[in-house]
Amino acid sequence: MKPTQSKPSIVFCHGIWADGSCFNKVIPTLQAEGYEVIAAQYGLDSQAADVAATKRTLGRVSSPAILVGHSYGGAVITAAGTDDRVVGLVYIAAVAPDAHETVQSQLDKYPTPIFGHIEVADGRVWMLPEGAKDFAGDLPEQEQKVVWATHFAPDADLFNQKVDGTAWKSKPSWSVVATEDRTVHPDLERFLAKRMGATTVEVKSSHVAMLSQPQPVIDVIRKAAKAAQATAAA
Repeated sequence: MKPTQSKPSIVFCHGIWADGSCFNKVIPTLQAEGYEVIAAQYGLDSQAADVAATKRTLGRVSSPAILVGHSYGGAVITAAGTDDRVVGLVYIAAVAPDAHETVQSQLDKYPTPIFGHIEVADGRVWMLPEGAKDFAGDLPEQEQKVVWATHFAPDADLFNQKVDGTAWKSKPSWSVVATEDRTVHPDLERFLAKRMGATTVEVKSSHVAMLSQPQPVIDVIRKAAKAAQATAAA
């Protein structure tokens, strides 16, 4: 483990149809403010493997750390966040399963249009080109095309898997609710934020709030980090 520093590190966890580069509009600002930042790069092959990769990534930065999860990344930080090095959780348009739930069981209760624009092939779930409007509809058209061109397809069974650990029951949480989300329903995001007791901010955004509204997302991460610092100082 690397030595403790005054500011917590920030570890990002991406969702499906993405990788760590989806945080490229928020990382530079946080780095400029002196935060040690890293994005976990995992393969979306299994939830257990993604959680393990996140824990390995925690070992590459100083402790303590804040975990930031977007979309399915919320399930990853819910499990990985039980690690002793983690002192806070930030959910961006994210799911947050309880022990008896899966990502799929949460999404099934709040259907959204995106899943009408997918194709399962070679054991993976691919987004069709027209799905970009439901995934990232408030980005300029060219950015939407790049999001689609670089999307990374998850294992078809990923959302039905469970991993032990429900970090939001013991760690402070923050939630960014994307009010125009057509991938994870805003009402699901609100329900989960309330259940977690998360400090919640609503942002008029598509599912990819960190790309379309990076400043409010940065503000929430900054508040989570400062709260962790204050707690450590006390």
